[in-house]
Formats: sequence, C-alpha cells, structure tokens
Amino acid sequence: MKLTGKQQSILESVREYVEQRRENPTSYRLQKYLSDMGVGDSLKSVMQVIEALEKKGLVKRDEKRKLYIVENKRYANWKNIFSIPIYGLASCGEALAYAEDNVDGYLQISKSLFRKTEPAKLFAVKALGDSMDKEKINDGDYVVFEKYENQGDLEGKIVVAVINGMATIKRFKKVGGGIIGLFPNSANKSHQPIFIHQSDSVMIAGVFKRVLPVKYVSL
Repeated sequence: MKLTGKQQSILESVREYVEQRRENPTSYRLQKYLSDMGVGDSLKSVMQVIEALEKKGLVKRDEKRKLYIVENKRYANWKNIFSIPIYGLASCGEALAYAEDNVDGYLQISKSLFRKTEPAKLFAVKALGDSMDKEKINDGDYVVFEKYENQGDLEGKIVVAVINGMATIKRFKKVGGGIIGLFPNSANKSHQPIFIHQSDSVMIAGVFKRVLPVKYVSL
C-alpha cells in the first residue's frame, strides 16, 4: 500500500515536530506548525490526512489527542528521508513570479541522494518550458538547488536567478565588461540568453544539484 504525497508530507512533519520540540503534537498544533512554515493547509485538511494515516496504522492518538508515529516495516525508513521546500515556480523560458517565502509544498528526499549537502540548504523549484532541455531539465521536472550564500565561483554553473522578483533557471557565464549572461541550453532555438549588468538587482538564489524528473515524482 502506497502513501500519497500529502500523506508522506504530514507523516514526516509529525516526525520533525517531535524531533524539534521534544513533544507530540495534536492535530491543531501540527496545523499551526505547518502554517508557520508557510504551508496553507486548513485544519480540516490536516485532520483528514491524519485519519487516513490512522487507518493505515501509521499514526495513533492518545486520550489527549496527541499524535504518535507507529513504526511500520512495510514503509520506508523515515530516518533516511527529509523534506525540502518547493519555492514557487521557476521558468526555463519566460521568468515567472518567485517569492522566497512562498512555500508551495515539500518533497520527500532520501539522504543518500545528497550525502555531501546539508539538507537545510536544499530547496526545489518546478521547471516550466523547454529552454534547458539539453541539460535534461524538462517541463514539469523538480529541480533541486543548494542555497547560494556567496560560496564559490558561479562561472559555468546552472543557477536559479531572481531578477526584480522574477526567477529563471539558466547557466551563469561572465561575458566581460561587468556583464553577466544567463544562457539557455535548448533544442528550441527560439530561446535567447538574458544579459544583465553586475550592478543590476539580481540574486542568485541557488546552484543546481539534481533534477528529479516529474515522471518519478508523485504529487
């Protein structure tokens, strides 16, 4: 029996809550915890997922309605799974609105995929369009980035850049004279590079780590 993406997310959120706060949450406290992280699920929605998890034997509630995870060997080892936020939608063509504090949801990721990166520094965006298809980044894929905090040279790396509040996934190259080029890599020749000056309002939000093809991701 498989879990939906929402059930996996709620189950992992219960585990995170217990690990961080050293207590078991009620449904109400769990919903508030999710709300504080930017997840807009209603209390009713959270409770419906919890009830489904109860029926699957993965969580239980005590007389005070506090939630407890029931370890079940039929499911994955959750200690090896962590959540990363999905921030808005980034475009591989026209840049779409991107808000750093706008969490659209969470992906459940195995630690074995990112052994050399701190989980807290990872986030994902969903690609739209085909301007990076030669990099195997296709429409609808989830692209995982490491937060960029001025750690190292960006030359030649795939980045998610935020320009005047708009985001796009491109390859970063310096072209001289203080000019930076953000280059597509696509079989579709209609896509053109974006040229900006280093003094412009541009933020490199993250550096590419891995693409998770949408056909492998269950929403």
